[in-house]
Amino acid sequence: MKFPQYLLFMLLLCLIACKKQKKDEVSPPREEVAEETFVPKKQNFKVVGYIWSRANILDELVKVDFDKITHLNIAFINPNPTEATFADMPALHTVVRTAHQKGVYVMLSCGGGSPQRYYTELLRTKRATLVKNFIDFVDKYKLDGIDVDLEGDDIDANYEAFITELKAPLVERNKLLTAAVAWWTRARVTDRALHAFNFINIMAYDATGPWDLTNPGQHSPLSYAVQHLNYWHGQRGLVKEKLVLGVPFYGYGFGTAFTNNASLRQMSWQTVQQNYSDWVDADAIPFPNNGGTFYYNGKKTIKEKTELAVKDAGGIMIWHLLYDSDNQNSLLTLIDKTHKEATK
Repeated sequence: MKFPQYLLFMLLLCLIACKKQKKDEVSPPREEVAEETFVPKKQNFKVVGYIWSRANILDELVKVDFDKITHLNIAFINPNPTEATFADMPALHTVVRTAHQKGVYVMLSCGGGSPQRYYTELLRTKRATLVKNFIDFVDKYKLDGIDVDLEGDDIDANYEAFITELKAPLVERNKLLTAAVAWWTRARVTDRALHAFNFINIMAYDATGPWDLTNPGQHSPLSYAVQHLNYWHGQRGLVKEKLVLGVPFYGYGFGTAFTNNASLRQMSWQTVQQNYSDWVDADAIPFPNNGGTFYYNGKKTIKEKTELAVKDAGGIMIWHLLYDSDNQNSLLTLIDKTHKEATK
């Protein structure tokens, strides 16, 4: 018997439809995976902490209490002195991911306290390239902005242009631009550059130190903090929210006990509270037999400075986080408790 052609045609259509339906059932449409979104923690008070950008940064990262800071500054990430390029730093991916999970900003901090004289030539002859490379680095590692710590003669005639040219692409990306500012070079920062920063980290420490043995004494008294805040607010016109008061988690020794012992000349708070536990609420430790005195900020002064920052500034900055202790004498814990109680 001959099979009718129209029935053959209908059978083929049915087979094709069934095959398509089966294929759709086993291969559902692929869902797009959304990129992780960074949600910063609510900020009534900034707590900015620095750590080093060295090779073991991931080992040191586990010591950072992200619950008690709002900004993590990586010090220092600088360009190649002649090419204005930046070396890869793959560990930053982990740093940023870890901090962002806790709602903490991560900033590239460039420059440093020691002279970075190559910036003079880079800013004069390769500024556009340098700015582009900074922004590319921020994009590559999903950083939240740039903290500029150029000091002394590194703040020259090209500093203002550098800051304003960095500002524009950072604003486009909703990123931050901040600066670490020192007392002795305050007048070098022009008003135009100053007002480009989202906030400034005020280095109200190192009024003296081992580099000036003829001037022994406290390098970061409370009065020095007041002087800084009065200047940047009263004379330079920054609102208190843009002022972040820097405090030292270290101190300096003056006298023969320190001149002959480099390990004592500068000590971290961790070392001070561990070896001189009776002096944690003081700001100076006398060494007997005219050996000299070691000066630092103890718990009482750090508490007073935090209360001052709550009243007259927008936060506290710490140099640096890994100088702290991890016990009941932790200065970061004291800062956290003090500002939260003061802002209830």
